Amino acid sequence: MRKSFILSSLLLISLFATAQNKKPNIIFMITDDQRFDGLSIVQQEQGKAARFSYLQTPNMDRIAKEGVRFRNAFVTLSLCSPSRASMLTGQYNHINGIVNNYQPFTDSVNTLPALLRTAGYKTALIGKWHMGSQKGKRPGYDYSASYIAHGKYYDCPFEVDGVSEPTKGWIDDVATDYAIDFIKKNKDHPFALTLAFKAPHGGWTPPKRYDKLYDNVKLTRPVNEKDKPAYVSFIYPEYAAADKELFDWTDLYGMKRVIPYWETVKGADDGVGRVLDLLKELKLEENTVIIFTSDNGYFHGEHALQDKRAAYEESMRVPLLIKYPARFPRGKIVDEMALNLDLPSTMLELAGVKPPERFQGKSLVSLIQGKQKDWRKSFLFQYFYESNSPTPTLLAVRTDKAKLVKYPHQDDWAELFDLEKDPYEMNNLYNKPEYSSLKEKMEKEFEKQLIETRYKDPKNAPKLPLDDNGKYIPYKGKPNQ
Repeated sequence: MRKSFILSSLLLISLFATAQNKKPNIIFMITDDQRFDGLSIVQQEQGKAARFSYLQTPNMDRIAKEGVRFRNAFVTLSLCSPSRASMLTGQYNHINGIVNNYQPFTDSVNTLPALLRTAGYKTALIGKWHMGSQKGKRPGYDYSASYIAHGKYYDCPFEVDGVSEPTKGWIDDVATDYAIDFIKKNKDHPFALTLAFKAPHGGWTPPKRYDKLYDNVKLTRPVNEKDKPAYVSFIYPEYAAADKELFDWTDLYGMKRVIPYWETVKGADDGVGRVLDLLKELKLEENTVIIFTSDNGYFHGEHALQDKRAAYEESMRVPLLIKYPARFPRGKIVDEMALNLDLPSTMLELAGVKPPERFQGKSLVSLIQGKQKDWRKSFLFQYFYESNSPTPTLLAVRTDKAKLVKYPHQDDWAELFDLEKDPYEMNNLYNKPEYSSLKEKMEKEFEKQLIETRYKDPKNAPKLPLDDNGKYIPYKGKPNQ
């Protein structure tokens, strides 16, 4: 019996060593517009403060429980195409040039998938690409099964290596089918798969199995719904008063918006579960890195806003989960700030590839393993004006304790928040004399970040609508973008 125990132990050690030495498979899963608190494990952690306590994301939670959860993960520009470009290039958008949702991404050489392919990986992009209305095989990948722009939730045509194919069913179920087929075909070779879900992007149409899932839940209004940014009162003066609402609660905060949003998240969670189950079935689980995140957050009435883009927490914070049984602990929580810029460097390090110097993010590996002594305490956030949105150009610095938001050409809109005392960003301190020392400190950090990130105004951003005095001209569109 002792001999059998020794042999079993040696076998386990051998299997672990093999997993350590073999290139890990990498599966990168991205949802679209999923808020940082859009996980049932986070809602449970928030307790009485949870606004969406009814959420059901058991499979996303599995990654968190079996891996590492980042409480403070952020994007550096809260918009679909720019965020995805940063996760391809490891660079800020003022560097990589993708500053809005209307630009194709054509680089097939200097990107994460291209570097992984050079390192011997079979690479694939399945699901949402969303770089404008770009068609064709996705650059830098060996294989792609994707759709044009946002696609549609049901019966969406996919382009398989650039060739259009009709599909039947809910879009993220179909994408997961393609992903499962890719994994099965490449199970004996290192692969790097990006599975990009459409959910929970607008046009919310959940799978039919969940279209009544949350119909009877209690809806809760956001505590900071009346704390509007200054530009809202400027653009929509009729809503300047605190008690004036931009949106109808029943229609837009409730059943027609919030509920189907979360029902589509539940559909994407099913896809996550199918992938996790397949890895276990194929005995690939131990040596596969799973990274789950979103391209940006989303407002559900906070600050009287919908959509994303602005520099408030609900927009810029995202879920981030990483699981790698061969090397990473189970159930670890990391509180340090992680960025979407960090993910390419992280994946390259795990693949045994040195991240290029042009990457502006940091690998998260040493942080996860508890070997990182110093870590970032601040980062730059940005958004560039688009002609179809009321959100103005803005630049912000976010530290572990505070936030400064600046609006070029409108100094009177500036915001300063003490995030330790005011996590919902309800009390703007910028013009309060008693906080002048915090303001001065944040101004210095802002200038420091501009230098460190090599900031420059992007040439390809639309021109700001300014009057003869250099001030914003009010946006003429509807408030609920």
